Amino acid sequence: MKICVTVKQVPDPNLPLQVDPDTHRLVRNPEQSILDPADEYGIETALRLVEQHGGEVVVVSMGPLAAADALRRGMAMGADRAILITDDALAGSDAPTTARALAAAIRPEQPDLVICAVEATDAYTGMVPGMLAELLDLPQLTFARQVSVEGQTITVHRDVEGGTQVLQTSLPALLTVTASIGEPRYPSFKGVMAAKRKPVDERDVAALGLAPSEVGPAGAKERVRAVELVREEKQGKIVSDDGSGSSVDEIVAFLERIQVV
Repeated sequence: MKICVTVKQVPDPNLPLQVDPDTHRLVRNPEQSILDPADEYGIETALRLVEQHGGEVVVVSMGPLAAADALRRGMAMGADRAILITDDALAGSDAPTTARALAAAIRPEQPDLVICAVEATDAYTGMVPGMLAELLDLPQLTFARQVSVEGQTITVHRDVEGGTQVLQTSLPALLTVTASIGEPRYPSFKGVMAAKRKPVDERDVAALGLAPSEVGPAGAKERVRAVELVREEKQGKIVSDDGSGSSVDEIVAFLERIQVV
């Protein structure tokens, strides 16, 4: 079984995000960037399936050369090899152009399964997996909390309102997983050292058979027109009591107005 897992290097979500006022893009400092924590669940799922059925796990990312660090962490967890799509022409890509580049890299691999996070923690669009499934002509099973494979059939359990939904389809397929899928393993020292020797295949736009007009700002259908800070204003009312107990009636009346009581 061959499994491709899409991953992304993102600004550390534990640190304040910064936006370039000129480009309206996130400032991506390699020293403050990490493998997206959401992607670790996809890697863990792939590793467990390969441990059960054999095969290999390939982590795939699009980003600058520094994104190789995120791929190395994925390989330290146990992935066998990595593909890094890197080209200056890709800067400023939107969700459709990102999916187009990822599809061009994944398609020649002919994987049995493609695994993605539900959404990236730096953008939260959640659109790339569905677009990728469409471009690869794969059925997609989303929001999985449990997954199993028997032969050429993949079964997924996903939470829905009031219960659990069970879905099945034939491989190959695309899968998105939630944090309920299982706790990701922590890379061991042996895994970290082994990851340094595992191959990272770097590919630019030309190697993917894409034209510069299909990616980056030239191919993007979206434009960020402006970025503004959200102002938080806390409103409150101080109720004073002169000893007569009138404040109780005032508080109750307020709670009734906002339909709390």
